[in-house]
Amino acid sequence: MLKLASFTVVALAGSIASAQCSEKSYTKSDCGDKNKTAQVTHASYDTQATKDIVDTAIGAGSFKTLVAAVQAAGLVDALKGPGPFTVFAPSDEAFAKLPAGTVTELLKPENKAKLANILKYHVVSGKVLAADVKTSSVVTLAGQRVDLKADKGVMVDGAKVVTADVMASNGVIHVIDTVIIPSDKNIVETAVAAGSFKTLARLLEQADLVGALTGEGPFTVFAPTDEAFAKLPKETVESLLKPENKDKLAAILKFHVIQGRVFSDAAAKGATVKTLNGQELTTKSEGGKVLVGNATVTAADLDTSNGTIHVIDTVLLPK
Repeated sequence: MLKLASFTVVALAGSIASAQCSEKSYTKSDCGDKNKTAQVTHASYDTQATKDIVDTAIGAGSFKTLVAAVQAAGLVDALKGPGPFTVFAPSDEAFAKLPAGTVTELLKPENKAKLANILKYHVVSGKVLAADVKTSSVVTLAGQRVDLKADKGVMVDGAKVVTADVMASNGVIHVIDTVIIPSDKNIVETAVAAGSFKTLARLLEQADLVGALTGEGPFTVFAPTDEAFAKLPKETVESLLKPENKDKLAAILKFHVIQGRVFSDAAAKGATVKTLNGQELTTKSEGGKVLVGNATVTAADLDTSNGTIHVIDTVLLPK
């Protein structure tokens, strides 16, 4: 985990009346090389900011598109709430980088839910200042995670934080140069697109579970790869595909699914979770790896629009 190595914090050019800036410069060790130091310009804002996140954005004058989107998505009251929240706020220039017509389409009433999900993907619960950022991933209000990188600046899912630590009464704003978009593919679509879950996709279709796993969810799926299924005794898969074994197949597949999003860091702490077939699974960490039952997680936290996928190397069989 890398702590913030160097970052320049600047005031929103005369745009926020409540932000009284006094700048100071100092040096901090660069985590990439302890023998180097990085010059950091830090703008310290009034910690008693009286405007909430929405009013701060309105007052800035450079978030007109964002404000219009928040209003269209019905999120004004939420972002005026007590919080605290951390908002990665795309500037008007960031929205202008989207394909032509994208913003207009998102602002249509029929796209309200999609717009709200995109905006929630820019918001994290709690107050995270730039100096506290570490290279990690954090859960957004959309339920999906964003990747934070702190190495010669702060990056959020590939977007660069260009202005940090703009204080509001109910949180903090970090201005970003690109709109970040959550995955719009559901669990089944993500698995099919990956190309390494052909057997799983075939079995889900045979068990009539595709509709369930394309539903709203959210779900957590421990997904065996094609190689995991190949480890089963010969002809097991073909036997499960027979119509008379449909209920047995469905029970096995549901044993790989739990309700809600469970990320790998929570699973690593050890838990017993109830699967969709009613039986329980135990998760734990061992040797630096996350184990689910007798399977090892080989790739974790694959976000989808309706849940999270953890790739496993062994098919889980209920009792």
